[in-house]
Amino acid sequence: MAAKISLIGLDQAEVGHVFKFVQPLQTCSECKIKNVCFNLEHGKTYRIIEVRKQQNPCNVFNHDKVATVRVEEVEDELVVEYGNRIQEGSTITLKGRNCDHITCEFIEKCNLTYYGDEVKFNIKKIVKKVDCPKGYNMKKIEAGLINGNR
Repeated sequence: MAAKISLIGLDQAEVGHVFKFVQPLQTCSECKIKNVCFNLEHGKTYRIIEVRKQQNPCNVFNHDKVATVRVEEVEDELVVEYGNRIQEGSTITLKGRNCDHITCEFIEKCNLTYYGDEVKFNIKKIVKKVDCPKGYNMKKIEAGLINGNR
């Protein structure tokens, strides 16, 4: 997949930084350069591969400026309860766990924060077993969001 140009807050503009593009902000509707910010796909995860010198004014982000970055799409990392249905190459429909263990480092990945109620993924890679503080049999996976989920 080809790299794309986008804009991001100065504090996040660092090569290797991974972020999820959630949605355009309504406060940005009048911005002259909004198309550069919003040319990413809703729900997809991106890694910054280059930070350019060009900065632009912005009313939303810190320091009232955004950095110009080149990004590439990367697979989502999720934590799922595993069983026979968790196999590389398979397609699964997931629902967030609604886990309330707020000190767990994986809570956003288990609860599917930023995705919605029910989402389809293609499992690209099973990464490792995760030690769940609640005792569930969980594995970290890399997965591709299947278009049409939103």
